[in-house]
Amino acid sequence: MTTVTRLFDFPYYQLEKYNLSKSLVTKYKGEWKATSTKEYINKANAISRGLLRLGVQPNDKIGIISLSNRTEWNICDIGILQTGAQDVPIYPTITKDDYQYILNHSECVYCFVSCTEVLEKINSIKENVPSLKGVYSFDEIENCSHWSEVLKLGKDESNQSELNKRKAAINEEDLATLIYTSGTTGRPKGVMLSHKNIVSNAIYSAKRLPIEIGTMKALSFLPVCHIFERMLLYMYQYCGVSIHFAESIETISQNLNEIHPQVMTLVPRLLEKVYDKIYAKGAELKGIKKMLFFWAVDLGLKYEPYGENGWWYETKLKIARKLIFSKWQDALGGELKIVASGSAALQPRLARVFNAAGIPIMEGYGLTETSPVVSVNDMRNKGFRIGTVGKPLSDTEIKIAHDGEILIKGPQVMIGYYKDPEKTSKAIINEYFHTGDIGEIDADGFLKITDRKKEMFKTSGGKYIAPQLLENAMKQSFFIEQIMVVGEGEKMPAALIQLNFDFVNDWAKRKEIDLGATSEEIIKNERLLKRIQKEVDKYNEKFGNWEKIKRFKLTPDVWSIDAGHLTPTMKMKRNVIKKMYIDLYNKIYEHDF
Repeated sequence: MTTVTRLFDFPYYQLEKYNLSKSLVTKYKGEWKATSTKEYINKANAISRGLLRLGVQPNDKIGIISLSNRTEWNICDIGILQTGAQDVPIYPTITKDDYQYILNHSECVYCFVSCTEVLEKINSIKENVPSLKGVYSFDEIENCSHWSEVLKLGKDESNQSELNKRKAAINEEDLATLIYTSGTTGRPKGVMLSHKNIVSNAIYSAKRLPIEIGTMKALSFLPVCHIFERMLLYMYQYCGVSIHFAESIETISQNLNEIHPQVMTLVPRLLEKVYDKIYAKGAELKGIKKMLFFWAVDLGLKYEPYGENGWWYETKLKIARKLIFSKWQDALGGELKIVASGSAALQPRLARVFNAAGIPIMEGYGLTETSPVVSVNDMRNKGFRIGTVGKPLSDTEIKIAHDGEILIKGPQVMIGYYKDPEKTSKAIINEYFHTGDIGEIDADGFLKITDRKKEMFKTSGGKYIAPQLLENAMKQSFFIEQIMVVGEGEKMPAALIQLNFDFVNDWAKRKEIDLGATSEEIIKNERLLKRIQKEVDKYNEKFGNWEKIKRFKLTPDVWSIDAGHLTPTMKMKRNVIKKMYIDLYNKIYEHDF
């Protein structure tokens, strides 16, 4: 049996142990098409042989940029790694300038792209990337070489012995991939991850998720260029899980009900949207149905695991699951046994209500620099605690520094930042990676994240403010889609708020309020402003007087990745948002410039 020590060992291990007929499944022109484990390996080998014929050398860098997750991505990934080259997965939605920076900084020699949208960005900057020799597309695009040309180059197996020598020369400590962090400030940093970093993370994570080996289906839709989803794809291969790639975020509901997966991953922002939609539908019900819906939701919001609420609560929960929550399960495909949540803090209310509904959401914690998982909740063996990110993975040591910063030591900690020894030496000190996150470990070993060290600030009165705590509380309001707490060096904390415009419009209809035709008119409506103030006051109650949001301003735009408000992992670019709305910021503090 193959021992998995390098990333390209995963498909060979799968072939020996499971030999799936549906290893990777993608929808093309309305039809799901499966690639078996054997075909996956054969195509990856053909890509490797083709790359050798293109002159690819060990330690060359090859970009992969795809707007959607798809079978071709995984085949190219394994094909590239087997040659001793490293791949550079790039977020498709970043700016052309960032494309240019990353391709130049990594000195990419070739690039695989998914579609016309990505190709247009590449074509606009490729003359400024002297290292780039060629671009291949997954879609058929006029005036662009198709990825099948590399497959054809590798059809001839006469250089397989050369490939075998390349593979044999690669060890687990070698660099596997460069992942450029999207970053909320400044230029992206190239995180160097070794085979061992990611392999260990996939194998140790597999022990934490209750996956039935060789029998399950996964739906993959979070960007595979992000290490969270990518690591899980390797883990699925290790566990014999059949991977189905969603067409897009917009088609998730449809794809869930076509595939009926048992496992998937989410980021909290998407879970919030799912809950908001369910809640809005419940609000439209009438009579007894509406009453039952909100009875079930209220019950769910009081959920505690392991029957801690007693037999009477558990009896009511069984009824709620049968009458109400079963419909929630059906909307998510009906067979979900595990949902892993990461990338940002999950609101405890969502953890409670979805777990009460029989949809087990297990929150974890990690960073690109830790490949990524550091800790994760696990319902088994009392390993689940709401409001925490679980216990550390095997071989992982978590230390809390004197200032509250979380420090990590383990096989998943990156090699360092590419071409940046200075930043590396600041991030990794005595083998401990300094995360920049603030947290605490409780008496039972559960890790709790409280804030980002870099995002904490002092008011002019010298009081520390932890913005994420305030933001996560305020986002429980159905009126608030996004919120950014501000006030560094100012007399008080305040907030810039992006409304949940869908919910606000529904609320206005129910109240027979004319909000106006444009978002600019909506955010000035006096009744709405009073209602938002009421929401802010409600959630302010949980905080000390110095922490409370004293003033706020509504922004007219929907904050998005494309508009530059958010990183590709949907984190706020705080400096960018502040600059965009500097006039509103100045009005909050009545600055006169």
